[in-house]
Amino acid sequence: MSITRSLTQDWFFTQVGGGRGTKNGEWLAVSQFPTTVHVELLKAERIPDPFLGLNEWEVQWVGESDWAFKNTFEVSAKELAAINVDLVFDGLDTFASVEFNGHKILDTNSQFIAYRAPVKQYLKLGANELVISFSSAFLKGRELEQAHGKLHLWNGDSSRLHVRKAQYNYGWDWGPVLMTIGPWKPIALHTYNVYLTDVDVRSDVSEALDVLVTVDLTLSEKATGGLASVTLKSAQDSVIPSESNIEVGSGSARAEFSFLPGALELWYPVGFGKQPLYTVEVTISDSEGNVLDTKTQRVSFRRVRVVQEPLVDQEGLTFLFEVNNIRIFCGGSNWIPADSFLTTLTPERYRAWLRLLVDGNQNMVRVWGGGIYEYDVFYDICDVLVWQDFMFGCGQYPAYDSFLKLVELEAEQNVKRLRHHPSIVIFAGNNEDYQLAESINIVDYSDETSDFRKTKFPARYIYERTLPSIVQKFCDIHYHRSSPYSAPGTVTTDKTLGDLHQWNVWHGSQEPWHNWDILAGRFVSEFGMEGYPNIRTVDYWLAGDKSERYPQSRVNNNHNKASGFERRLELYLVENFKHAFDMDSYVYYTQVMQAETLASAYRLWRRNWRGKGREHTAGALVWQINDCWPTTSWAIIDYFMRPKPAYFAISRELRQYTVGMTRKEKKIFANDLSAAQFTITTVLEVWGTNGTLSEKKAKLEVTCFDLHSSWTERFSKDIVLAPNSSTELYSGDLPGQPVRTKQSEVPRAIIVSARLLDASGTVLGRHSNWPEPFKFIKFPAIKDLGFSVKTSSDGESVELSAQKPIKGIILDAEGEDVEWSDQAIDLVPGDPQIVKAVGLKGRDAMARFLGDGTA
Repeated sequence: MSITRSLTQDWFFTQVGGGRGTKNGEWLAVSQFPTTVHVELLKAERIPDPFLGLNEWEVQWVGESDWAFKNTFEVSAKELAAINVDLVFDGLDTFASVEFNGHKILDTNSQFIAYRAPVKQYLKLGANELVISFSSAFLKGRELEQAHGKLHLWNGDSSRLHVRKAQYNYGWDWGPVLMTIGPWKPIALHTYNVYLTDVDVRSDVSEALDVLVTVDLTLSEKATGGLASVTLKSAQDSVIPSESNIEVGSGSARAEFSFLPGALELWYPVGFGKQPLYTVEVTISDSEGNVLDTKTQRVSFRRVRVVQEPLVDQEGLTFLFEVNNIRIFCGGSNWIPADSFLTTLTPERYRAWLRLLVDGNQNMVRVWGGGIYEYDVFYDICDVLVWQDFMFGCGQYPAYDSFLKLVELEAEQNVKRLRHHPSIVIFAGNNEDYQLAESINIVDYSDETSDFRKTKFPARYIYERTLPSIVQKFCDIHYHRSSPYSAPGTVTTDKTLGDLHQWNVWHGSQEPWHNWDILAGRFVSEFGMEGYPNIRTVDYWLAGDKSERYPQSRVNNNHNKASGFERRLELYLVENFKHAFDMDSYVYYTQVMQAETLASAYRLWRRNWRGKGREHTAGALVWQINDCWPTTSWAIIDYFMRPKPAYFAISRELRQYTVGMTRKEKKIFANDLSAAQFTITTVLEVWGTNGTLSEKKAKLEVTCFDLHSSWTERFSKDIVLAPNSSTELYSGDLPGQPVRTKQSEVPRAIIVSARLLDASGTVLGRHSNWPEPFKFIKFPAIKDLGFSVKTSSDGESVELSAQKPIKGIILDAEGEDVEWSDQAIDLVPGDPQIVKAVGLKGRDAMARFLGDGTA
């Protein structure tokens, strides 16, 4: 019988040769396993916390030192008697030499590869010793760079391009330089006669939604007279009529089952249906009926297509995801590793992260190519669509033979490991490597046939030869050469094809965020805006040093890795807000700015989802949902899982029903000669979106307010929102705004509130449109707002109401943090809002808003 025993107890580690971490010959017990060196040194109080102050730079020696881990474990007579005994290493970070009972059994050189070493000949009854010696990945990378040449990149040290290790460890524009080292995934002793090396479960779901399931089995060797039993079970553990006994004597076999439409429940991303999980159970027996090995795999069945077809009314092609014949607007996020120290991540933390994603109405997450192929638990619990990058990011990667061999093995192993997850709908070859190649002019898009390995862009061989062939061989998931990538022969910035990283807000030409509508692509897989995290997170990294508690301090500077971030934050702040510079206020204003920027993008791009043949923008994935340490970044939720206001603003724009508005000034000259004679009118446009598959009857209610008088004007109309698309609802002059004939005429400060109401009067969606830039608004005196923040009788919610419109309300409370259900709130008279406040415990809520007297 195949038996796997995890080796999790009695591990020790040491700094090879002694040094700042341990004395020569000193072995420290590990606190957990798997683990890495920084985690253990921190718990042993041998290093300061690199997440605090400037301590990141106090621990750089750790990544440039060599370390060893050892374990002594007992072997039983039964284990010793097995025909085969292997040590299995799911993940070693990164360069390691492994000895077992004094015999060298393995050398490793990739964090992304699982290794297996036969040890039967060295096994002893009783105590056995395993020693893993790790060399510095940074120093090894520098050696490889000297041997193979220096290459171009964005972010980190250029030597990373030669090392198959999580690239963000070298530092990124949101993350620290923390070069981890150690056994980061489980290690096990595997005893067996014959075992299942591969179970490949695939489903072919036709357009009619009938299902063909194939199960391909591969054994470690031939099993004379062996039989395989393959059983399919439902989520309720009932056996689906599918049991199959097949001969596996040759070492491989296939079972096939077919089901009519409706016989199996299909998997849908959250928001479109259920996520039923089936179980495939495989048992291998010998000719005498003795069980040799068993394996179970959780699977689901769905039909997924990446649709690239001509549009009815625009150039280019769609780039959209279709699940079970339903075309889906993908609103979601990019995902980076959720910690600099991966072994500290627990299933509970993963579950909490993915719950935040779903609670924020998101239906797709992109696993970015500079981190890791995530732990199994991430995909096991993921109910949204997953865009999965291969682990190459922002670099001119090499393609010499030894590097390619590592890439091939990495790709094969991880495709096989991940392919059965229904959530994964696309594999992308890399993150921004074609963009980097374009920036240094080393890519020839007219060439589609070369080997590429001798060109200045050798990694094209990986992205256009190696990876697509491996994906095609081992799974049925769509392969995309890169993110972003338009089409063969086309630059990555083409907005009519493929996916787009739209960084001309913040990076690039630093466009106003109001231009998102003209910055759209067919699928925007990256865009973003920075914002400070919760003030508690800032105070955490300041570690009590009040002298550093101002926006431009050295410590705050170290906790924002983005190049030129102060200029760019201030550019967008000063263009749009009258703002203050004290720490609490700076946090507030950057958060409001981030919320306004990102909500605007989702609002305008979701408008572009106009029905079949008019899917002008089919997805928007914000950069980024999470952080790997406490920092200021583009994340919409900080390291401690405290959502920033932008998270809530995005969540509102991704509800099933939303309403959006724009106002634009239209200037018409009296004739072609005069510049002094003109009229300026203000045009208001209103649209709604419907994320369901049925049309929705509702009432549109539009109310206009003058910020400085009691004037209001309201109109309403019955409307029908088309299914799974946006619907234009109104276009006309902004009520109450006079036609202007001089540039010196200041327009009235008119705020427009739009709401969608169902037949019962329930608010389906709301949005307020304000004149911009906000810095020109003369806000009313606070005493004239009639602003009320009332804590409920149970102390776990607050009711907001006002007699004047209020912009950008962010709630907080003295003391411990509160879980708010909404933030970055706009409030208008006659439309009170209730915000849940878990953990408020009856305290008074405080509110910041634009015009609150702090600026």
